[in-house]
Amino acid sequence: MHAARSLRIRLFVLILGPLMLIASVLGVWRYQAAQTTADDIFDRALLSAALAVSRDIVISGGDALSPTTRDILAKASGGEVFYHFTGPAGIYVAGYSYPPITSELIASNTPRYSQALYRDKPVHVLQLTEEVSFDGLSGDATVTVWQFQSERQVLTTALALRAAALISVLLLTLAMVVWFGVQRGLRPLTRLEDAISSRSPDDLGMIKRAVPAEARGTVATLNRLFSQLRESIDAQQVFISHAAHQLRNPAAAVQSLAVAVRDAPEGAERERRIQDLVSASRDAARVAEQLLSLERIRQTASLKLSPGVDLNTVCLTACEIAGVAVLAKDIRFDVSLHDGPLSINADTVLLAEAIKNLIDNALIHGGSELSYISIVTACHINAAEVRVVDDGVGLSPDDLAAATGRFTQVVPGQGSGLGLSIAQSVAERHAGKCVIHRVEHGASLSIFVPLAV
Repeated sequence: MHAARSLRIRLFVLILGPLMLIASVLGVWRYQAAQTTADDIFDRALLSAALAVSRDIVISGGDALSPTTRDILAKASGGEVFYHFTGPAGIYVAGYSYPPITSELIASNTPRYSQALYRDKPVHVLQLTEEVSFDGLSGDATVTVWQFQSERQVLTTALALRAAALISVLLLTLAMVVWFGVQRGLRPLTRLEDAISSRSPDDLGMIKRAVPAEARGTVATLNRLFSQLRESIDAQQVFISHAAHQLRNPAAAVQSLAVAVRDAPEGAERERRIQDLVSASRDAARVAEQLLSLERIRQTASLKLSPGVDLNTVCLTACEIAGVAVLAKDIRFDVSLHDGPLSINADTVLLAEAIKNLIDNALIHGGSELSYISIVTACHINAAEVRVVDDGVGLSPDDLAAATGRFTQVVPGQGSGLGLSIAQSVAERHAGKCVIHRVEHGASLSIFVPLAV
């Protein structure tokens, strides 16, 4: 992937690019305007030269122009001027014998401009017919004057070059102003970059430096990101602290029981301590498994839900695993599934873990009165439900916050305080919810998950 272009260069190109395009169009227009101006100037000069030639020849009685007069005409016209004069009846009087075009019938006192070749070079020609009288003759006389086209081109080029030089100077000046102006305008962002780069990795405080209005959105986004990151780090540290505390007790219990098994005499006492060690190791493994489930939920920003999952199948999978511990304590375990599939979009592993935690919660906190645990799935208008019901100590909807909080329990006792927190987190990640129902005896908890569309 190519590196992004410098913001300074991008602004420079975006500002100067259109201006250069406009300057190019302006240059073409200015060249055409210079050409029109040159043509107009030279046409007027030719007309003046034609009138001067006609008057001079009439006054001199048909003599050729003097060298002085020709020099004056050349200077006034911007270059050498050629002429041809014919008197009444088309009689040649003075000037160059072979003009670039022959005399044609034209309106009296009306100049006619045209282009032609003279000595194999393009020339601009003016013909003018007017009534004159000299040497006793009266009638229409025609004066023809012409000038090389290159004389006009020189003036056109000079005018165009001057305009191009002026435009170039303006563009160069503007480019320097834009380049250094953008640099100065971006200086607050440079200072902001320096301020952020000088921070330590532990400094996630808000950026309070004044910035231009265009950068305030970026700074606000950074501050929001810093705040979220700080909250995430704080939550992670709290989680690690609680997890260490929760693992310490089961680990210490396993260690103590292992020592007790080693020192126990042979016989029933040793067998009892072995069973206690197995139970303690199972509890330690369960706590570790719950902690891993919580961390997996936390790390998974967005679950990749499998479409068309049958909630009944997920529920059976969870019951097969959790039911072993229930039956081992001689507790009745009933499973009643909804007739027909309950199609949902779900992460089957996490959802089965949530259902297992509901069953374990009933088993651990049901108390000595617990005699049965029932699992029921049901279908509602927009959601599928899996409900876990027991006849134990009981749980009220008023205890939802304490029951679903991490590492918290309604009544201190066995367990890690993570089971219902995991169930609620999984339900929320599936756009559902975990609910504690109000019942007269025992506890009734449900997980609702939206049906697949």
